[in-house]
Amino acid sequence: MISKSFLGLALLLFLCSGAYAKKPVESVFTERYATQQILSIEAALARAQAELGIIPDWAAEELTNKADSKYVAADDLKKEYQVVRHRMVALLNVWQRQLDHGADQYMHFGATTVDIYDTLLVLQLRASTEHLITAMRDNEQVLIELAKEHADTLMIGRTLGQHALPITFGKKVSTWLGENRRNIERLKRMHQDLSRAAILKGAVGSYLGLSDQGMELEQIFSRELGLSPQPYISDWHGSRDIFAHYGYLLAMISRSYGRIGQEIFLLQSTDVGEVEEIRRKSAVGSSTMPHKKNPSKSEALIQYSRSIPRLAEVISDDMINFYERDNTSRPNRVLEDISINSEQMLHTAKALLSALKINDQTMKNNVMKTNGLVMSQRLVFALAPHLGKTTANDLIHTLANQALQENRDLKEFVIARPEISKVLSDRKIDEIFDPTTYTGLAREQTLAVIDYCLKMRKTDPNTTS
Repeated sequence: MISKSFLGLALLLFLCSGAYAKKPVESVFTERYATQQILSIEAALARAQAELGIIPDWAAEELTNKADSKYVAADDLKKEYQVVRHRMVALLNVWQRQLDHGADQYMHFGATTVDIYDTLLVLQLRASTEHLITAMRDNEQVLIELAKEHADTLMIGRTLGQHALPITFGKKVSTWLGENRRNIERLKRMHQDLSRAAILKGAVGSYLGLSDQGMELEQIFSRELGLSPQPYISDWHGSRDIFAHYGYLLAMISRSYGRIGQEIFLLQSTDVGEVEEIRRKSAVGSSTMPHKKNPSKSEALIQYSRSIPRLAEVISDDMINFYERDNTSRPNRVLEDISINSEQMLHTAKALLSALKINDQTMKNNVMKTNGLVMSQRLVFALAPHLGKTTANDLIHTLANQALQENRDLKEFVIARPEISKVLSDRKIDEIFDPTTYTGLAREQTLAVIDYCLKMRKTDPNTTS
């Protein structure tokens, strides 16, 4: 169970990020959208049944023509629900009053409510996935520009919280970019999986009530909805793995963005100061400390990365149904919540990344903060052909400890050692201690990741760039 205070904190951080506005995913879960999709599902069922001769063509045509939410007024629906206390029956009762020529006799013919509602969820999650892909592509474009601009911006690489070796900020961003693209590809596969998830199997999942042509009917039904003509044959009403997969994928994506948020949070701390969230001049960081500039957007990403996986856990709980299926979790809105929260997270990330200030001089200064110690590996590699790798490593390890203890430049100790000056010229030593020439293939790697993402963008649905 997620506490109210926990969710309240998430909401507070989100509102503080300044990112809120009604977004496309939210519209997918409105009552109006759901009503329209249910009518579209009923019409697709009717057309499939007409194609197989189960109901008359004229009935399917009337049901299709009236499959519009304008024929189901929201007020009428509320009133009917108060009478019958069943959402699907209430909707069908209101709708059938608008049907002509006896078509109401063929409405919802042989179907069961769970077929309609699960297929509705499939359509909603599929639409949500499309919107999330769009949002992630937007972030991808921002990351591409950021990585390209800073492909050569020197900074220190850190491992286990310690200064390790020089890298570039572009290389760091390229790791975010690559992970974001992998998640886009995962969402694309999720979209394909959802396209096979339309379900029309009856009350216990064996096609009872749908005639002996049930399997073929389901295939045509799926095709009429614009989905795959090869839906899953197995009954998943009781397993719910389709939805659990969706939830855990969004949980993983939230972790990816949480890592970005955490990294930016750390890099803009006072003691590091390498990046900075751009905030409005009127923004207040603290009610008692006027100097504070709090990292609200990066904090919000961290919070989303904690709360969204909790929602995924709730979704996975629904995988354990009683017998063929039950209704123990049908009333909750967790699939809606995780989708909307994910979209809000992606828009918060875009706001953060689009206005991120890079303090490149501070990054360069921090590389030299440890007095050249981060160049020790390069020294070992330069000395190894002359002294042997083990001897070179032991020697530089000793000199590095001396430099650290006396808070002096490692280079001073290196120059003073005759066994080193005998094999390395002063010019070579100067070159070794130049961090701008020791970033490995960071630039090439960054540009390769950018090129890969630009190539993959052309494979995204309904896109050319």
